[in-house]
Parts: sequence; structure tokens; C-alpha cells
Amino acid sequence: MKILIVGSGGREHAIAWKVAQSPKTEELYCAPGNAGIAECAKCVDIGVMEFDKLADFAQENKIDLVIVGPDDPLAAGAVDALEARGLRVFGPRKNAAILEGSKAFAKDLMKKYQIPTAAYETFDSPEAALAYIETAPIPIVLKADGLALGKGVLICKTREEAREGVKTLMMDRQFGSAGDKIVIEEFMTGREVSVLSFVDGDTIKIMTSAQDHKRAGDGDTGLNTGGMGTFSPSPFYTEAIDAFCREHIYQKTVDAMKAEGRPFKGVIFFGLMLTEKGPRVLEYNARFGDPETQVVLPRMKNDIVDVFEACIDGTLDQIDLEFEDNAAVCVVLASEGYPVKYEKGYPIKGLEKLKGKDGYYVFHAGTKFDKDGGIVTNGGRVLGVTATGKTLQEARANAYAATEYIEFDNKYMRHDIGKAIDEEA
Repeated sequence: MKILIVGSGGREHAIAWKVAQSPKTEELYCAPGNAGIAECAKCVDIGVMEFDKLADFAQENKIDLVIVGPDDPLAAGAVDALEARGLRVFGPRKNAAILEGSKAFAKDLMKKYQIPTAAYETFDSPEAALAYIETAPIPIVLKADGLALGKGVLICKTREEAREGVKTLMMDRQFGSAGDKIVIEEFMTGREVSVLSFVDGDTIKIMTSAQDHKRAGDGDTGLNTGGMGTFSPSPFYTEAIDAFCREHIYQKTVDAMKAEGRPFKGVIFFGLMLTEKGPRVLEYNARFGDPETQVVLPRMKNDIVDVFEACIDGTLDQIDLEFEDNAAVCVVLASEGYPVKYEKGYPIKGLEKLKGKDGYYVFHAGTKFDKDGGIVTNGGRVLGVTATGKTLQEARANAYAATEYIEFDNKYMRHDIGKAIDEEA
């Protein structure tokens, strides 16, 4: 098969690495890709939102399968546009990708179909939102309705912070049109868990659990980011919690989308909060999580191309998803100053030291080739250094040891990814 992956981040590198292992894969392309993806796929200089160009390339090169990675093109209808050109595509259509594209839609869906989540209200005027905040319980959570690169969620501990949050989202429009409408919801406490799943419109198959670390600084301090590291599996995601979620959350979400005339085919990411009252849905994503994918796919035994095809064909019930009985930890090496302001273009050294080393993976997020063919930094999140181990503690030690091999100016990382494993598990 000739396969095209759309995207350029760490998630897409992990997908490309896994797809490249399939005996079905004859030729692999990625648009636009990055310096790491170039090791396992031919990178094509087409942007993720250039649907016509993507379709032209796919048709000219007789691509058998297109895999759309990021949220923006999915929400904008990339799958619809490519399918309209006769292409076979993995990912949700626009009317299903709204599950992530609109927080208000997702919350209304959960309310209608009694899927457990936080209490909430939706506002499309800053005046109404500010009036509500004056009497609402504090702390409180503000969410931009639209896509905001995983950063449009503000946890406000005081009313003053909440007022500032409304100003940031709706008046200063820090996230553009994503903040035209906002969701204000109750603040929940508990352990966060990420659960990825494959869906074929009817059947849902759950992948292994993971846990992301969103804040920029150690001890969960600093600004929200796209994710500074993750581990899998979560020791806090027990068999009892899994059973509850399968009955009250996972299948109900798939059935709800179908009932709404929006059958979902692709990956649903469930962001869960394990509260004292039981698991609650924090958020849905309509694609693989980043950096969760970097710890989930190295543990997956299946040929991922088989799974993608089953999702498209509606035969997912015939797939038995299997994962290794091990653990994985990913530590993100970022540029100092991320997620606000940072320098790019610094040479990256030491990558060759981990190449081919069993149980170690370096997934590129923000890299590119310089004019001399060297690899340089090209983003806030630069690399996802991932390692496996028999236990989470071993995987964590391996991942942090691996980060020491890699150097670039401005290198920044958290030092406590998975630390809760030792403290609470």
C-alpha cells in the first residue's frame, strides 16, 4: 500500500514509525512532516490545511490510504474533502470532528445522553459570562469553545482570575474565534487519565491508558502547554474504573454520535477526571493525543494499518487490540520560554546515540533540516524522548537517562514526569 500521513508533529512521527512497521506499507509519505519523520517517510511540502493540494498529490501518486493526524484539518473537513476526491481516509468527517471542535457541542451531547461530566453553562457574550461569575462557585474553569492548540482552558482560583479569563478569551481574543463562545464549568478534583480508542461508527476498541502533564513547570506549575510528557499505563486507571467507563462513557459516546447523525470513525481521545463521585469526562479529542500517542503506540502489538482499515470498513469488531505488558514514559524536550516565546534554529546533537537502541524512541515534534542537512529546533516542543521498561519506574528512569544524550541550546524539560507513580501508586 501507498500511505500518506498528514501532519508534522510528534504524534505524526509516532504514527509514521508504527505504520512503517506494517508489512502492508510499500511507500510512506508525510505532508509536511519533519526531520525525524523523514527517516521513515518521504516528506512532501504541503500544509495540513491545503486540502486540494493534498488530494492532488494523493491522486497523482495513487495513494491507497490517507491518515489525517491533527485537529485543525479534521475540524475543517479534511476527510470530507479528500473522500470527495475518491480517496480512502482514516479520521472523522467534519460533522463528527465537532466532538473536539466545539466544547459547547460536546457538553450538550453529554448532558443529552447522560454521560458523566462537570456541570456547566455556555456563553456567547462577555457581559453574560462576567455576570455569571459573580455568583458561581470558585474555583471555576473557563474553556474556549473552539480549537486552541490544547491551551484554551483556564483554571481560575479567584473571581478576579475568572474575570481576567473572560477578558483573555472573549475580549482580547487571545485564541481568536475559538473564544467567541466559552464554556464555564465546575472545577473538579481528582486524578486525570487519558484513554485513546479506535471507533468504526458502531464499535469502540479501547487502547491502553496514559497520563499527560500539561503545565510547563515542575510540580504542575506555570502555563498550560500542549503537553510536557506522559506515561502509560496509568496505575490509577483500575479494572473497576475501566468497567464503569465502558458502560457509562465509551459506548454511550459512540452511540450518541450515531444517534445525532454524526457517526464517528477514527480515534476518540477521552480525557477523564477520576473524582470522588466516579469518572467524569473532562474533554473529548477527535484524534490521537500528543504526547499520549508516543507512549501508547510503542506498547501496541497490532499492525496499525489493519486497525485503520477496520475503522474505515466498519469491521473493528473483528480486531483484538493487544498491548505489551510493560510501561512507557515520554519526556518532552522543549525550547526555553515555551509556550509563550522561544528561539528556534539551534543544532540538535546526540540523536545518533539512541538510534536503533532497543526500547528507546525519539519522536520529533518541532525539528527541521538546516541548509547543510543538519537537524535544528523548529518549535516549542522539539522532541519526545520515550523509553519502555518492565515497570513505570524503570521506564521513567530509562527515559530521563536518554534525555541526557541529546543537547541543544535553549533545551528545557520537566524533571517530574511520572513522579506521582513513585509517590502515590
